[in-house]
Amino acid sequence: MQHTDLEPLAPAAPGAGPEDRRVPRFAPPDAEAPAAPAPDVKGLDIKAHTGHGPEVAAAFEEFMAAFEAFRDTNDRRLGEIERRGVDAVTADKVERLNAALDGQKALIDELLLKARRPALGGRGEGGDPAGPLAAREHKAAFDAYVRHGEAAGLKRLEAKAMSAGVATDGGYVVPAETEREIGKRLAALSPIRALADVRVISAGTYRKPFMTSGPAVGWVAETAARGQTASPVLDELTFPALEIYAMPAATQTLLDDAAVDIDAWLAGEVEAAFAAQEGAAFVTGDGAGKPKGFLAYDSVAETGWSWGRLGFVATGAAGDFPHASPADPLVDLVYALKAGYRQNGAFVMNRRTQAAVRKLKDENGQYLWSPPALPGAAPSLMNFPVYEAEEMPNIAANSLSVAFGDFRRGYLVVDRAGVRVLRDPYSAKPYVLFYTTKRVGGGVQDFDAIKLLKFAA
Repeated sequence: MQHTDLEPLAPAAPGAGPEDRRVPRFAPPDAEAPAAPAPDVKGLDIKAHTGHGPEVAAAFEEFMAAFEAFRDTNDRRLGEIERRGVDAVTADKVERLNAALDGQKALIDELLLKARRPALGGRGEGGDPAGPLAAREHKAAFDAYVRHGEAAGLKRLEAKAMSAGVATDGGYVVPAETEREIGKRLAALSPIRALADVRVISAGTYRKPFMTSGPAVGWVAETAARGQTASPVLDELTFPALEIYAMPAATQTLLDDAAVDIDAWLAGEVEAAFAAQEGAAFVTGDGAGKPKGFLAYDSVAETGWSWGRLGFVATGAAGDFPHASPADPLVDLVYALKAGYRQNGAFVMNRRTQAAVRKLKDENGQYLWSPPALPGAAPSLMNFPVYEAEEMPNIAANSLSVAFGDFRRGYLVVDRAGVRVLRDPYSAKPYVLFYTTKRVGGGVQDFDAIKLLKFAA
Protein backbone atom coordinates (compact mmCIF):
# COMPACT_ATOMS: atom_id res chain seq x y z
CA MET A 1 0.00 0.00 0.00
CA GLN A 2 1.52 3.32 -1.06
CA HIS A 3 1.17 6.34 1.14
CA THR A 4 1.26 9.99 0.19
CA ASP A 5 4.30 11.93 1.29
CA LEU A 6 3.88 14.89 3.57
CA GLU A 7 3.91 18.43 2.23
CA PRO A 8 7.10 20.26 3.22
CA LEU A 9 6.97 22.91 5.89
CA ALA A 10 6.54 26.40 4.49
CA PRO A 11 9.44 28.73 5.29
CA ALA A 12 8.87 30.89 8.33
CA ALA A 13 8.29 34.61 7.88
CA PRO A 14 11.24 36.82 8.78
CA GLY A 15 11.40 37.34 12.51
CA ALA A 16 8.88 34.60 13.20
CA GLY A 17 9.31 32.68 16.42
CA PRO A 18 8.69 28.97 17.15
CA GLU A 19 5.05 29.66 17.88
CA ASP A 20 4.60 30.86 14.28
CA ARG A 21 5.65 27.54 12.76
CA ARG A 22 2.81 25.70 11.18
CA VAL A 23 2.07 22.00 10.96
CA PRO A 24 1.55 21.08 7.28
CA ARG A 25 -1.63 19.68 5.96
CA PHE A 26 -1.59 15.97 5.15
CA ALA A 27 -3.66 15.31 2.04
CA PRO A 28 -3.38 13.55 -1.31
CA PRO A 29 -1.37 15.51 -3.88
CA ASP A 30 -4.44 16.35 -5.98
CA ALA A 31 -6.39 17.71 -3.02
CA GLU A 32 -6.96 21.43 -2.63
CA ALA A 33 -9.03 21.38 0.55
CA PRO A 34 -7.92 20.40 4.08
CA ALA A 35 -7.90 16.74 5.14
CA ALA A 36 -11.30 15.14 4.98
CA PRO A 37 -13.19 14.45 8.21
CA ALA A 38 -13.71 10.97 9.59
CA PRO A 39 -15.60 8.71 7.15
CA ASP A 40 -19.38 8.78 7.42
CA VAL A 41 -20.62 5.23 7.83
CA LYS A 42 -24.28 6.08 8.40
CA GLY A 43 -26.31 4.13 5.90
CA LEU A 44 -23.22 2.33 4.61
CA ASP A 45 -23.71 -1.42 4.22
CA ILE A 46 -20.51 -2.59 5.94
CA LYS A 47 -21.27 -6.24 5.22
CA ALA A 48 -21.72 -5.56 1.50
CA HIS A 49 -18.50 -3.51 1.30
CA THR A 50 -16.24 -5.82 3.26
CA GLY A 51 -17.95 -9.21 3.47
CA HIS A 52 -18.03 -9.06 7.27
CA GLY A 53 -21.09 -10.14 9.25
CA PRO A 54 -23.60 -8.04 11.18
CA GLU A 55 -21.68 -8.31 14.49
CA VAL A 56 -18.61 -6.67 12.95
CA ALA A 57 -20.74 -4.01 11.23
CA ALA A 58 -22.51 -3.13 14.48
CA ALA A 59 -19.23 -2.97 16.42
CA PHE A 60 -17.68 -0.75 13.75
CA GLU A 61 -20.64 1.66 13.80
CA GLU A 62 -20.31 1.92 17.60
CA PHE A 63 -16.58 2.59 17.17
CA MET A 64 -17.25 5.45 14.75
CA ALA A 65 -19.91 6.89 17.06
CA ALA A 66 -17.41 6.82 19.93
CA PHE A 67 -14.83 8.59 17.78
CA GLU A 68 -17.33 11.35 16.88
CA ALA A 69 -18.10 11.84 20.57
CA PHE A 70 -14.38 11.87 21.41
CA ARG A 71 -13.67 14.49 18.73
CA ASP A 72 -16.50 16.78 19.89
CA THR A 73 -15.50 16.49 23.56
CA ASN A 74 -11.81 17.03 22.87
CA ASP A 75 -12.65 20.14 20.82
CA ARG A 76 -14.58 21.45 23.83
CA ARG A 77 -11.59 20.65 26.08
CA LEU A 78 -9.23 22.60 23.81
CA GLY A 79 -11.64 25.54 23.74
CA GLU A 80 -11.81 25.56 27.54
CA ILE A 81 -8.00 25.58 27.72
CA GLU A 82 -7.88 28.67 25.50
CA ARG A 83 -10.57 30.48 27.49
CA ARG A 84 -9.99 29.74 31.15
CA GLY A 85 -8.51 26.32 31.72
CA VAL A 86 -9.89 22.87 31.10
CA ASP A 87 -12.88 21.71 33.12
CA ALA A 88 -12.21 18.53 35.12
CA VAL A 89 -15.45 16.94 33.92
CA THR A 90 -14.54 17.52 30.27
CA ALA A 91 -11.03 16.15 30.75
CA ASP A 92 -12.41 13.04 32.45
CA LYS A 93 -14.91 12.54 29.62
CA VAL A 94 -12.12 12.75 27.03
CA GLU A 95 -10.14 10.04 28.80
CA ARG A 96 -13.21 7.81 29.16
CA LEU A 97 -13.98 8.20 25.45
CA ASN A 98 -10.34 7.41 24.68
CA ALA A 99 -10.68 4.19 26.65
CA ALA A 100 -13.98 3.41 24.91
CA LEU A 101 -12.29 3.78 21.51
CA ASP A 102 -9.57 1.31 22.54
CA GLY A 103 -12.13 -1.16 23.85
CA GLN A 104 -14.30 -0.95 20.74
CA LYS A 105 -11.28 -1.38 18.47
CA ALA A 106 -10.24 -4.46 20.46
CA LEU A 107 -13.76 -5.91 20.05
CA ILE A 108 -13.64 -5.38 16.27
CA ASP A 109 -10.22 -7.04 16.07
CA GLU A 110 -11.49 -10.02 18.09
CA LEU A 111 -14.55 -10.46 15.87
CA LEU A 112 -12.41 -10.25 12.73
CA LEU A 113 -9.94 -12.78 14.13
CA LYS A 114 -12.76 -15.24 14.81
CA ALA A 115 -14.09 -14.74 11.30
CA ARG A 116 -10.66 -15.44 9.76
CA ARG A 117 -10.09 -18.72 11.57
CA PRO A 118 -10.44 -21.58 9.09
CA ALA A 119 -11.91 -24.88 10.21
CA LEU A 120 -9.30 -27.53 10.92
CA GLY A 121 -9.67 -31.21 10.35
CA GLY A 122 -12.87 -30.84 8.35
CA ARG A 123 -13.69 -31.10 4.67
CA GLY A 124 -12.96 -28.63 1.93
CA GLU A 125 -15.37 -26.88 -0.35
CA GLY A 126 -17.78 -29.17 -2.15
CA GLY A 127 -17.19 -31.97 0.33
CA ASP A 128 -13.74 -32.83 -0.99
CA PRO A 129 -11.27 -34.22 1.53
CA ALA A 130 -9.21 -31.60 3.33
CA GLY A 131 -5.89 -32.88 2.02
CA PRO A 132 -4.00 -35.69 0.29
CA LEU A 133 -3.75 -39.17 1.71
CA ALA A 134 -0.41 -38.58 3.46
CA ALA A 135 -1.71 -35.48 5.26
CA ARG A 136 -4.86 -37.32 6.41
CA GLU A 137 -2.75 -40.25 7.61
CA HIS A 138 -0.51 -37.92 9.63
CA LYS A 139 -3.53 -36.17 11.11
CA ALA A 140 -5.13 -39.49 12.13
CA ALA A 141 -1.89 -40.68 13.76
CA PHE A 142 -1.44 -37.35 15.58
CA ASP A 143 -5.06 -37.47 16.77
CA ALA A 144 -4.50 -40.95 18.22
CA TYR A 145 -1.34 -39.76 19.98
CA VAL A 146 -2.99 -36.71 21.55
CA ARG A 147 -6.18 -38.48 22.62
CA HIS A 148 -4.80 -41.81 23.79
CA GLY A 149 -1.01 -41.57 23.85
CA GLU A 150 -0.67 -44.06 20.98
CA ALA A 151 2.65 -43.07 19.34
CA ALA A 152 3.24 -46.07 17.03
CA GLY A 153 1.62 -44.38 14.02
CA LEU A 154 3.65 -41.19 14.39
CA LYS A 155 6.87 -43.13 14.96
CA ARG A 156 6.30 -45.05 11.74
CA LEU A 157 5.50 -41.91 9.72
CA GLU A 158 8.42 -39.88 11.05
CA ALA A 159 10.86 -42.78 10.65
CA LYS A 160 9.66 -43.07 7.05
CA ALA A 161 10.33 -39.32 6.59
CA MET A 162 13.76 -39.74 8.25
CA SER A 163 12.72 -37.41 11.07
CA ALA A 164 14.13 -37.71 14.58
CA GLY A 165 10.64 -37.63 16.07
CA VAL A 166 11.35 -39.30 19.39
CA ALA A 167 10.27 -38.14 22.82
CA THR A 168 13.82 -37.14 23.81
CA ASP A 169 13.83 -34.75 20.82
CA GLY A 170 10.77 -32.88 22.06
CA GLY A 171 7.81 -34.97 20.93
CA TYR A 172 6.18 -35.27 17.52
CA VAL A 173 5.56 -32.81 14.71
CA VAL A 174 2.00 -31.52 14.45
CA PRO A 175 0.14 -31.81 11.12
CA ALA A 176 1.08 -29.18 8.55
CA GLU A 177 -2.39 -27.59 8.59
CA THR A 178 -2.20 -27.16 12.37
CA GLU A 179 1.20 -25.50 12.05
CA ARG A 180 -0.17 -23.14 9.39
CA GLU A 181 -3.13 -22.31 11.61
CA ILE A 182 -0.85 -21.45 14.54
CA GLY A 183 1.16 -19.20 12.22
CA LYS A 184 -1.97 -17.41 11.00
CA ARG A 185 -3.20 -16.79 14.52
CA LEU A 186 0.19 -15.49 15.63
CA ALA A 187 0.28 -13.07 12.70
CA ALA A 188 -3.18 -11.79 13.65
CA LEU A 189 -2.23 -11.28 17.32
CA SER A 190 1.41 -10.14 17.03
CA PRO A 191 1.68 -6.74 15.27
CA ILE A 192 5.43 -6.97 14.62
CA ARG A 193 5.13 -10.45 13.09
CA ALA A 194 2.34 -9.12 10.85
CA LEU A 195 4.55 -6.21 9.71
CA ALA A 196 7.94 -7.94 9.49
CA ASP A 197 9.52 -10.12 6.83
CA VAL A 198 8.93 -13.77 7.87
CA ARG A 199 11.18 -16.58 6.59
CA VAL A 200 10.75 -20.31 7.21
CA ILE A 201 14.03 -22.18 7.62
CA SER A 202 15.03 -25.81 8.14
CA ALA A 203 18.38 -25.14 9.85
CA GLY A 204 19.00 -23.76 13.30
CA THR A 205 20.36 -20.39 12.14
CA TYR A 206 19.57 -18.09 9.23
CA ARG A 207 22.57 -16.22 7.84
CA LYS A 208 22.07 -13.18 5.65
CA PRO A 209 25.09 -11.67 3.86
CA PHE A 210 25.19 -7.94 3.16
CA MET A 211 27.64 -5.62 1.50
CA THR A 212 29.34 -3.10 3.80
CA SER A 213 31.10 -1.44 0.86
CA GLY A 214 30.55 -2.10 -2.79
CA PRO A 215 32.96 -2.25 -5.75
CA ALA A 216 34.38 1.08 -6.87
CA VAL A 217 32.45 2.61 -9.77
CA GLY A 218 32.74 5.84 -11.77
CA TRP A 219 32.41 7.55 -15.10
CA VAL A 220 34.92 7.04 -17.86
CA ALA A 221 35.35 8.26 -21.41
CA GLU A 222 34.78 5.90 -24.33
CA THR A 223 38.45 5.34 -25.12
CA ALA A 224 39.96 6.07 -21.68
CA ALA A 225 41.84 3.43 -19.74
CA ARG A 226 39.90 1.58 -17.05
CA GLY A 227 41.60 1.21 -13.71
CA GLN A 228 41.15 -1.89 -11.57
CA THR A 229 38.12 -1.59 -9.25
CA ALA A 230 38.12 -2.48 -5.58
CA SER A 231 36.42 -5.67 -4.46
CA PRO A 232 33.21 -5.53 -2.42
CA VAL A 233 33.42 -6.12 1.34
CA LEU A 234 30.85 -8.57 2.66
CA ASP A 235 29.64 -9.26 6.17
CA GLU A 236 26.73 -11.31 7.47
CA LEU A 237 23.88 -11.04 9.92
CA THR A 238 22.91 -14.18 11.86
CA PHE A 239 19.45 -14.95 13.18
CA PRO A 240 19.35 -18.09 15.38
CA ALA A 241 16.00 -19.84 15.83
CA LEU A 242 15.38 -20.13 19.58
CA GLU A 243 12.85 -22.29 21.39
CA ILE A 244 9.55 -20.99 22.73
CA TYR A 245 7.13 -23.27 24.54
CA ALA A 246 3.63 -23.48 25.95
CA MET A 247 2.06 -26.20 28.08
CA PRO A 248 -1.73 -26.36 27.71
CA ALA A 249 -3.63 -28.89 29.84
CA ALA A 250 -6.72 -30.96 29.11
CA THR A 251 -8.82 -33.50 30.94
CA GLN A 252 -9.09 -37.02 29.61
CA THR A 253 -12.84 -36.46 29.29
CA LEU A 254 -12.23 -33.65 26.79
CA LEU A 255 -9.78 -35.80 24.85
CA ASP A 256 -12.25 -38.69 24.71
CA ASP A 257 -14.96 -36.44 23.24
CA ALA A 258 -14.97 -37.25 19.53
CA ALA A 259 -16.76 -33.97 18.74
CA VAL A 260 -13.79 -31.92 19.94
CA ASP A 261 -11.44 -30.90 17.12
CA ILE A 262 -8.09 -31.56 18.78
CA ASP A 263 -6.08 -29.61 16.19
CA ALA A 264 -8.21 -26.48 16.61
CA TRP A 265 -8.15 -26.87 20.40
CA LEU A 266 -4.35 -27.09 20.47
CA ALA A 267 -3.89 -24.10 18.13
CA GLY A 268 -6.27 -22.02 20.23
CA GLU A 269 -4.56 -22.95 23.50
CA VAL A 270 -1.03 -22.04 22.42
CA GLU A 271 -1.78 -18.95 20.33
CA ALA A 272 -2.06 -16.47 23.22
CA ALA A 273 1.02 -17.79 25.02
CA PHE A 274 3.19 -17.77 21.89
CA ALA A 275 1.91 -14.35 20.73
CA ALA A 276 2.57 -12.68 24.08
CA GLN A 277 6.12 -14.02 24.30
CA GLU A 278 6.90 -13.24 20.67
CA GLY A 279 5.42 -9.75 20.83
CA ALA A 280 7.63 -8.80 23.78
CA ALA A 281 10.75 -10.37 22.25
CA PHE A 282 10.37 -8.68 18.85
CA VAL A 283 10.19 -5.26 20.54
CA THR A 284 12.41 -5.46 23.64
CA GLY A 285 14.07 -8.92 23.59
CA ASP A 286 17.75 -8.88 24.54
CA GLY A 287 18.78 -11.71 22.22
CA ALA A 288 19.80 -14.01 25.10
CA GLY A 289 17.78 -17.18 24.49
CA LYS A 290 15.15 -15.14 22.63
CA PRO A 291 14.90 -12.96 19.51
CA LYS A 292 16.48 -9.50 19.68
CA GLY A 293 13.91 -6.72 19.64
CA PHE A 294 14.48 -3.57 17.62
CA LEU A 295 14.49 -1.41 20.79
CA ALA A 296 17.36 -3.51 22.19
CA TYR A 297 19.77 -2.24 19.53
CA ASP A 298 21.89 0.83 20.19
CA SER A 299 20.22 4.08 19.14
CA VAL A 300 21.78 7.38 18.16
CA ALA A 301 20.55 10.82 17.08
CA GLU A 302 19.65 10.73 13.40
CA THR A 303 22.35 13.31 12.61
CA GLY A 304 25.00 10.82 13.78
CA TRP A 305 23.44 7.63 12.39
CA SER A 306 25.64 4.75 11.25
CA TRP A 307 25.01 1.13 10.29
CA GLY A 308 24.37 -1.16 13.25
CA ARG A 309 22.36 1.42 15.21
CA LEU A 310 18.85 2.85 14.90
CA GLY A 311 18.46 6.59 14.43
CA PHE A 312 16.11 8.63 16.60
CA VAL A 313 14.50 12.08 16.44
CA ALA A 314 14.07 13.99 19.72
CA THR A 315 10.79 15.74 20.54
CA GLY A 316 12.53 18.66 22.22
CA ALA A 317 10.65 18.17 25.50
CA ALA A 318 11.47 15.56 28.14
CA GLY A 319 8.62 13.08 28.45
CA ASP A 320 6.19 15.00 26.22
CA PHE A 321 5.46 16.58 22.86
CA PRO A 322 6.53 20.22 22.66
CA HIS A 323 3.90 22.75 23.73
CA ALA A 324 4.34 24.82 20.57
CA SER A 325 3.80 22.87 17.33
CA PRO A 326 3.47 19.47 19.05
CA ALA A 327 3.16 17.59 15.78
CA ASP A 328 6.50 18.81 14.39
CA PRO A 329 8.52 15.90 15.87
CA LEU A 330 6.22 13.45 14.05
CA VAL A 331 6.87 15.30 10.79
CA ASP A 332 10.62 15.15 11.44
CA LEU A 333 10.36 11.43 12.26
CA VAL A 334 8.61 10.64 8.99
CA TYR A 335 11.14 12.61 6.95
CA ALA A 336 14.06 10.98 8.74
CA LEU A 337 13.19 7.91 6.67
CA LYS A 338 14.37 7.77 3.05
CA ALA A 339 11.68 7.95 0.38
CA GLY A 340 12.21 4.34 -0.66
CA TYR A 341 11.28 3.17 2.83
CA ARG A 342 8.72 5.88 3.57
CA GLN A 343 6.24 4.74 0.93
CA ASN A 344 5.64 1.56 2.96
CA GLY A 345 6.05 3.19 6.37
CA ALA A 346 3.92 2.45 9.44
CA PHE A 347 3.80 3.77 12.99
CA VAL A 348 4.14 1.42 15.97
CA MET A 349 3.21 2.56 19.50
CA ASN A 350 1.21 1.35 22.48
CA ARG A 351 -2.36 2.40 23.24
CA ARG A 352 -1.42 5.04 25.81
CA THR A 353 0.85 6.79 23.34
CA GLN A 354 -1.84 6.54 20.69
CA ALA A 355 -4.29 8.16 23.11
CA ALA A 356 -1.94 11.16 23.36
CA VAL A 357 -1.44 11.30 19.58
CA ARG A 358 -5.20 11.26 18.99
CA LYS A 359 -5.46 14.74 20.53
CA LEU A 360 -3.01 16.40 18.10
CA LYS A 361 -4.31 18.71 15.35
CA ASP A 362 -2.82 20.42 12.30
CA GLU A 363 -2.92 24.15 11.57
CA ASN A 364 -6.43 23.86 10.12
CA GLY A 365 -7.90 22.21 13.23
CA GLN A 366 -8.00 18.76 11.59
CA TYR A 367 -7.01 15.78 13.73
CA LEU A 368 -3.82 14.07 12.57
CA TRP A 369 -5.10 10.68 13.74
CA SER A 370 -7.91 9.19 11.64
CA PRO A 371 -10.05 6.16 12.51
CA PRO A 372 -10.01 3.13 10.19
CA ALA A 373 -12.22 3.54 7.13
CA LEU A 374 -13.52 -0.04 7.30
CA PRO A 375 -13.48 -2.95 9.77
CA GLY A 376 -10.13 -4.72 9.77
CA ALA A 377 -8.20 -1.67 8.55
CA ALA A 378 -5.66 0.15 10.70
CA PRO A 379 -6.17 3.72 11.90
CA SER A 380 -3.85 6.23 10.30
CA LEU A 381 -1.60 9.06 11.42
CA MET A 382 -0.68 11.55 8.71
CA ASN A 383 -1.84 9.02 6.10
CA PHE A 384 0.38 6.22 7.47
CA PRO A 385 -1.13 3.19 9.29
CA VAL A 386 -0.80 2.91 13.06
CA TYR A 387 -0.28 -0.47 14.77
CA GLU A 388 -0.54 -1.08 18.50
CA ALA A 389 2.23 -2.99 20.25
CA GLU A 390 1.67 -3.02 23.99
CA GLU A 391 5.34 -3.78 24.59
CA MET A 392 6.32 -0.33 23.34
CA PRO A 393 7.19 1.94 26.32
CA ASN A 394 4.85 4.60 27.65
CA ILE A 395 5.75 8.23 27.11
CA ALA A 396 8.35 9.22 29.71
CA ALA A 397 11.60 11.16 29.89
CA ASN A 398 14.03 9.75 27.27
CA SER A 399 11.60 6.98 26.23
CA LEU A 400 11.57 5.60 22.68
CA SER A 401 7.79 5.37 22.55
CA VAL A 402 7.10 5.69 18.80
CA ALA A 403 8.70 3.76 15.95
CA PHE A 404 8.19 4.51 12.26
CA GLY A 405 9.53 2.62 9.31
CA ASP A 406 9.24 -0.06 6.68
CA PHE A 407 9.26 -3.03 9.03
CA ARG A 408 9.12 -5.59 6.21
CA ARG A 409 12.54 -4.42 5.07
CA GLY A 410 13.76 -3.48 8.53
CA TYR A 411 12.92 -6.48 10.76
CA LEU A 412 13.23 -10.20 10.03
CA VAL A 413 11.39 -13.05 11.78
CA VAL A 414 12.69 -16.58 11.18
CA ASP A 415 10.56 -19.64 11.90
CA ARG A 416 12.11 -23.09 11.94
CA ALA A 417 9.71 -25.47 10.26
CA GLY A 418 7.89 -27.81 12.63
CA VAL A 419 5.83 -27.35 15.78
CA ARG A 420 6.35 -30.27 18.19
CA VAL A 421 4.11 -31.69 20.89
CA LEU A 422 5.07 -33.99 23.78
CA ARG A 423 2.18 -35.61 25.67
CA ASP A 424 2.63 -35.80 29.45
CA PRO A 425 -0.14 -37.64 31.37
CA TYR A 426 1.90 -38.06 34.57
CA SER A 427 3.10 -34.69 35.91
CA ALA A 428 -0.30 -33.15 36.77
CA LYS A 429 -2.80 -35.99 37.23
CA PRO A 430 -5.70 -36.08 36.38
CA TYR A 431 -4.78 -33.55 33.69
CA VAL A 432 -2.84 -34.32 30.54
CA LEU A 433 -0.17 -31.72 29.69
CA PHE A 434 0.96 -31.01 26.14
CA TYR A 435 4.46 -29.55 26.03
CA THR A 436 4.33 -27.63 22.74
CA THR A 437 7.44 -26.03 21.27
CA LYS A 438 8.37 -24.03 18.21
CA ARG A 439 11.63 -22.34 17.27
CA VAL A 440 11.65 -18.69 16.23
CA GLY A 441 14.23 -15.93 15.94
CA GLY A 442 14.32 -12.32 14.88
CA GLY A 443 16.33 -9.14 14.60
CA VAL A 444 16.92 -5.99 12.60
CA GLN A 445 18.11 -6.70 9.05
CA ASP A 446 18.20 -3.13 7.70
CA PHE A 447 19.16 -0.43 10.20
CA ASP A 448 18.14 2.35 7.82
CA ALA A 449 14.51 1.20 7.55
CA ILE A 450 13.32 1.96 11.13
CA LYS A 451 13.47 5.29 12.97
CA LEU A 452 12.48 6.10 16.57
CA LEU A 453 10.94 9.09 18.33
CA LYS A 454 12.69 9.92 21.60
CA PHE A 455 10.82 12.02 24.17
CA ALA A 456 13.83 14.04 25.22
CA ALA A 457 14.98 17.64 25.12
